[in-house]
Amino acid sequence: MYKACVITVSDRASGGIYEDKSGPEAANLLTDNGYEVTEKIIIPDDMERIKKALLDHCEQGTQLIITTGGTGFAPTDVTPEATAKVIEKPAPGIAEYMRCRSMEITPRAILSRGIAGIRDKSLIINLPGSPKGAVENLSFVLPHLAHGLDMLNGEKES
Repeated sequence: MYKACVITVSDRASGGIYEDKSGPEAANLLTDNGYEVTEKIIIPDDMERIKKALLDHCEQGTQLIITTGGTGFAPTDVTPEATAKVIEKPAPGIAEYMRCRSMEITPRAILSRGIAGIRDKSLIINLPGSPKGAVENLSFVLPHLAHGLDMLNGEKES
């Protein structure tokens, strides 16, 4: 069983203006698929706070770090940029696949800027902020993640 965390990035949810739904739904999907979700947090759209949260979880050895939100075109959407500053190796196929599959459902998926990558033995994946988008995108890649995490953690060869 791999350890996972879900970080919701949203000024409004972190400010209590509305309830975070994407984070809990992503966490439930992970739990239903055998991941141990060790933490669910909500932070504002702030580059330094996002980087710190990602780095903290990498240092704690969390194998799968999922973010929801901050992947659009709004001026405050900086999750991909914060993630890019943290990762050591990009994993572009994950984000490409999510966008490709998501565009079959909604043409607006082309506007998602989420990325994925590796730092140490942690895989970080950015998901959209809507509950529907977060769950759909995570569902697309979830069947393939265990193999990647096995390789990342030295349990399988490529």
